[in-house]
Amino acid sequence: MKLVKSLLLGSAAGLIAVGGAQAADLPVKAKAVEYVKICSLYGAGFYYIPGTDTCIKLGGYLRAEVALNTNSDFSGQLNVSSQGANGARNRLTNYYTMRAREDLNIDTRTATEYGVVRTFFDGVFSWTTGNYVGTGSATGTTAYSGALAAATNPGATTTGLFGSGSGSVNGTDGNTSAGSLGVYYAFIQFAGFTMGKAVSQFDAPWTNYPGNNFDSLVGGSGTVTGVNQFTYTADFGQGVTAAFSAEDSTSYYQAGNLNMTGATAAGMLGGAYGSNGIGGSRSPNLVGMVRVDQAWGLFQASVAAHDNHVAYYGANEATGHPDDKWGWAVQLALSIKNIPTGAGDVINISGVYTDGATRYNFQNLAGSSYSMFGSSGLAGAYGSIGFASAPDTVFITGSSQETVKTWGFRGAYTHNWDPYWNTAIYGAYAQAQYGSLAKTAICGAGGAGGVFGGLAGVTGCNPDFAVAQAGIITRWTPVKNLTFSADLTWTHLDQKYSGAVALAPSGTTAKPAAVYELKDQDTVTLLLRAQRNW
Repeated sequence: MKLVKSLLLGSAAGLIAVGGAQAADLPVKAKAVEYVKICSLYGAGFYYIPGTDTCIKLGGYLRAEVALNTNSDFSGQLNVSSQGANGARNRLTNYYTMRAREDLNIDTRTATEYGVVRTFFDGVFSWTTGNYVGTGSATGTTAYSGALAAATNPGATTTGLFGSGSGSVNGTDGNTSAGSLGVYYAFIQFAGFTMGKAVSQFDAPWTNYPGNNFDSLVGGSGTVTGVNQFTYTADFGQGVTAAFSAEDSTSYYQAGNLNMTGATAAGMLGGAYGSNGIGGSRSPNLVGMVRVDQAWGLFQASVAAHDNHVAYYGANEATGHPDDKWGWAVQLALSIKNIPTGAGDVINISGVYTDGATRYNFQNLAGSSYSMFGSSGLAGAYGSIGFASAPDTVFITGSSQETVKTWGFRGAYTHNWDPYWNTAIYGAYAQAQYGSLAKTAICGAGGAGGVFGGLAGVTGCNPDFAVAQAGIITRWTPVKNLTFSADLTWTHLDQKYSGAVALAPSGTTAKPAAVYELKDQDTVTLLLRAQRNW
């Protein structure tokens, strides 16, 4: 009995021990892991990348738009070239251009003992209506101009009005659109330095847009998609900053160094005043800027130096070359806020002068070569044409470079009717002036000779010209971050040639050899846009 009792007690003790051990092994509910942690150091929208001390913010927009009366999405009927015939104003000209675009930007920031390390990337995916040009064929054959459609993404490097680019296009099966990828910004900021592709330090904060959506305003600089640079910015407090920058000149700042020995009258009709002789890159543009940014508004003064480096007079080194010629530009910009007309109303204005640095006035999206056809009331004339060009420098074989001087301004006034509606009126003006070497080559010593002035029917010859622009835009924001806008822009080309000449225009325009009146030209563009920011 005593043995049985001992066995029972021992078994009970063993069961209690086993039960205790099993209870100790039961899973305990873990504390929830915070996979996404808000980062409040740099404003709304940032969060910590899990497992790091780096904050990240994603943003961008989706845009759908249509521009009426243009072959490109950002300018009017100002030019004709191998990539587009919008200046021809005939059956080759698009009545509309449509584009869809998605923008994505990535902003990362990390606090260190040396200050914040920041990286920023902004890229876009676009799909844009293309167009066709003539080939000069007797059968009326046209060719698809896909390069233009891809270049309507300003993220591609552009030269002149239309530029160059690449896209997925097919000119044989009627596909008249092009897709493209553009890199707008990609830079690192650390300890006051900015390294990579960012807005030029020369530009006003509003770049090409004092109050508009229209991209092609003259009258100032505007690297709206960034330029490669190495910059140091000093912050003196109270909104006062200064910057010195070395910026890539080859992407957006070469308007051309023309050897006018090769100029022809037919080429001038297309805005080509000679053969381009730009050499390899030697020096970046050197830019200095001082800015005061406070509650009342902003003031900025900018200066830039541009090296015009030319290749050779002829086909090889033995032909010689002109020496380098440094150009320069200066710009003043002013923004006035808190004006009595309404909350949020603002006036933005800027003025610029250039000497051998044309792109700081005729910015790359506006271009600096123009050729546009129109009607004529002159007896015997088939039509009219206005043309002009403003390179950085010109020369002839054996001569030095001569700079082209320009000046201009742009501005806008924006009024907020209520939290949902606002309207801006804006304008721009730019003028180009040639020196004696260019005027002699084009018009002769007395204005009645040279490449163009000596043609029969030319009664006035002067390569100087001006471009004037005015516009109005109204925006409606029915809900936060969704905006609909309508932007109407008028552009006037004021060229200084007069008379009527018998010429054969380029085959891309499908214009016949005939008599054309030399005349100023006008164009109007309407840009309709819907944009959702996120």
